[in-house]
Amino acid sequence: MLTPHTIDCPYCGEPIGILIDASIPHQQYIEDCQVCCRPITLTIEVDDDGMIGVRASAENDA
Repeated sequence: MLTPHTIDCPYCGEPIGILIDASIPHQQYIEDCQVCCRPITLTIEVDDDGMIGVRASAENDA
């Protein structure tokens, strides 16, 4: 099940939409910003209640 989520790009600050697979409890991957095209490291945690936590960081901050 894909869940839409909005994050702010750590480089340009623009809000961008991402889709999260909530069936995977621990994820980390890189997705390029849709505005400035720089790589964002996404760290995603889904708890037992289905609450999604997302951390978006710049390439050198991860």
